[in-house]
Amino acid sequence: MSDIRYNWTKEEIAEIYNTPLLDLVYRAATIHRKYHNANEVQISSLISIKTGGCPEDCAYCPQAARYHTEIKVHKLMSVDEVNGIADKAQTMGASRLCMGAAWREVRNNKDFDQVLDMVKAVNAKGMEVCATLGMVTEEQAKKLADAGLYAYNHNVDTSEENYESIITTRKYEDRLNTLQNVRKAGLTVCSGGIIGLGESTEDRIGMLLTLSHLNPHPESVPINALVPVEGTPLGDRPLVESWEMIRMIATTRIVMADSVVRLSAGRVQMNRETQGFCFMAGANSIFMGEKLLTTPNPDANEDMKMFDVLGLKPRKAFQYEKQEKVEA
Repeated sequence: MSDIRYNWTKEEIAEIYNTPLLDLVYRAATIHRKYHNANEVQISSLISIKTGGCPEDCAYCPQAARYHTEIKVHKLMSVDEVNGIADKAQTMGASRLCMGAAWREVRNNKDFDQVLDMVKAVNAKGMEVCATLGMVTEEQAKKLADAGLYAYNHNVDTSEENYESIITTRKYEDRLNTLQNVRKAGLTVCSGGIIGLGESTEDRIGMLLTLSHLNPHPESVPINALVPVEGTPLGDRPLVESWEMIRMIATTRIVMADSVVRLSAGRVQMNRETQGFCFMAGANSIFMGEKLLTTPNPDANEDMKMFDVLGLKPRKAFQYEKQEKVEA
């Protein structure tokens, strides 16, 4: 039976997730090596092109206007500013630049026109360009694609059942509709979620079930560990245990064998050993830079030392190859 399936059941994913950890990692590592170069990890850079003041109520996010955090509102960056950041990121080895704006949805105005110019500028450098701008229509997604956007990020965050306990200002269906619009526009899809929100194991499994039923699977699946921020409703949540992150990465790798699994937020609280375990379990991308939008991230020099110790090399841009579509 092919590893690439779109008909996983909740029971099957639960069985995988609850496998004894070392057996789980071994299985995930075997599948990882079948579909990917296990010694290559893509370095991505994530920047906040417009910070704070968001009208949504995502319980984990310090950029929500309704929460009292230390985040300062910053207007949309200029194309020149983004260009400079992209040059620096590329020099550090990044082959992908993701631009995030604290918007509920994209609006057809001069700010969107400016983002399109940013996409064109970064695409001209030979980097994969990703954007996360909130909800988009199919027409807007096509404009982004025409400008040279490679990927659009829109995380489902958690299971459909748990979603309303985290966000009430939009519906789970809105998330899935945006992903559908992105796919129709011919962009690659980046969609994952966050663990450590107070969700149950069943919620983690439910999130992976949703993503695994998308056909094709998202080319990119970020797995984030919550970084609790004081002033948000989840500001007092305990940090995610290392073993939980490794287990989640491994399960994701098995269920979506040919996707790029991104070890995303929360790395600052992980030592090299934990991250090494995550790479073994199937993670093949990290975000490099001092911040992930607004939360702390490991120092770039430390990341390169880790790559050296583990024998990893940066993965070049546009290396993703879709596996043959399996109808299931």
